[in-house]
Amino acid sequence: MATAGRGTGRYWALVFAGGLIETVWVVGLKAATTPLGWALTIGAIAVNFALLMRAIRFLPVGSVYAVFCGLGAAASVIAETVWFGEPVQPAKIALIALLIVGVAGLKLVTPLAPAPEVEKTP
Repeated sequence: MATAGRGTGRYWALVFAGGLIETVWVVGLKAATTPLGWALTIGAIAVNFALLMRAIRFLPVGSVYAVFCGLGAAASVIAETVWFGEPVQPAKIALIALLIVGVAGLKLVTPLAPAPEVEKTP
């Protein structure tokens, strides 16, 4: 188990990976038309939430969820523009940038959570 102040970077990496994987299943919900497409979408959902559940054991749940959802939302907007031809609008780009700055800022100011106590078996 990680202790407060040590090793939490890897848990933040799980949050960031989960935020990006969220984009896979969101795009899958719109684009999946075959059993393989649906299987990949469901697999991405499972991996996405497994990463989130692992990270919240070691980091503050409110900050993790905000960063997780913010990254997923920003990446989903970018994906819809790239793959589904949504128009690029300056206001949309500015708001995505603001969202990313807010997510990064929240991560930077979040205090480290103490590691959960674990009983040691003899």
